Amino acid sequence: MDLFGTIRAPRELLFGYGQRHALSAVALRLGRRALVVTDARLATDPTFLELTEDLRRNGVAVQVEAGALPDVPVDSALACAEAARSFSPDLVIGVGGGSCLDLAKCIALLLTHGGRPQDYYGELKVPGPILPLIALPTTAGTGSEVTPVAVLSDSERSLKVGVSSPHLIPTAAICDPEFTLTCPPALTAIAGADAMTHAIEAFTAVRRPVTPHLATERVFVGKNAMSDRFALQAIALLWEGLEAACADGSDRTARAKVMMGATFAGLAFGVAGTAAAHAIQYPIGASTHTAHGTGVACLMPYVMEWNRPAIAPELKEIASVIGLAQADEVIPAIAALFARIGIPGSLKALGLGEDRIDWVADQSCGIERLIQNNPRPIDRTGMRRLVAAAYAGDLALVH
Repeated sequence: MDLFGTIRAPRELLFGYGQRHALSAVALRLGRRALVVTDARLATDPTFLELTEDLRRNGVAVQVEAGALPDVPVDSALACAEAARSFSPDLVIGVGGGSCLDLAKCIALLLTHGGRPQDYYGELKVPGPILPLIALPTTAGTGSEVTPVAVLSDSERSLKVGVSSPHLIPTAAICDPEFTLTCPPALTAIAGADAMTHAIEAFTAVRRPVTPHLATERVFVGKNAMSDRFALQAIALLWEGLEAACADGSDRTARAKVMMGATFAGLAFGVAGTAAAHAIQYPIGASTHTAHGTGVACLMPYVMEWNRPAIAPELKEIASVIGLAQADEVIPAIAALFARIGIPGSLKALGLGEDRIDWVADQSCGIERLIQNNPRPIDRTGMRRLVAAAYAGDLALVH
């Protein structure tokens, strides 16, 4: 097989304890008027205030936008962008979890190209580069600091929506595990399980026929030789660090492994894409209002079980990097890891009503971009069986 691969990434990626102190030097290469996007809690955090003061001390004018809300409501993204126009920033800096970084992407997009977020829903709708953007994640999960995606919630739609374009990839990412040391165990678990799901779905995504236009006509090209390396390394790092970070938040080595794993997973799924677990989570999240990471992680073992006939080589490689003797041990091991860190093992435990199984199956099948990225096709009958198995918490019911 001929090797094919593509990776799209920030121009600069700094990783390590203390790397946040490089922010001013990185910012000065990109602009002099920085809109710093965060949420209300972080805006008063001493570490955040230290960063903004250092920017000012080094000659960067700063305006703070602390309006980031969970799941980035579309109306709030538009309002934040409008509020920033009079400041005329030439640089946007996002500091926070995935919602803060996604809001920063949306603001940079709207300040550059105008319009409303709705104008850019879907893939490849962003017409050109956006304002320079620096991302500093404070959680280890979404990988938004390196991805071409901003996820929003639209009150006019029952499901979340996304803007996907290589133009949304931050210019620079600064990943400092110090930010995560105070992250509570439950949030550490949810974010880290989200990252593990990103890595597994990227590594087991469909492998598309290679054409000269594959990487220019799609944001998500499917599994490839380059994304595989990041995905597999992400799985190994998260396997080594996630449970330890949940058990002892002060474990600096574990925290660094989880943050690097989340970033590598972002680099992988940013080109390979995600698949059925994410498709099913869209209606699950809308129905149960549970955290995204909780939902996709709950679903992941069942989706892996469905895909098992199509992913035998990948399961063997995963077994090798996480220290298992047999490929058949991988799915139970991933399920057991998630259980140990507190991820519910069934959709019933997530709060889904049994009467919603058919609705979830119907909605999931409609999310074609993700379903078509799944390595094993899923028709309506198969999807209903998969969702019912996940509801019951029984892997054996998948087949």
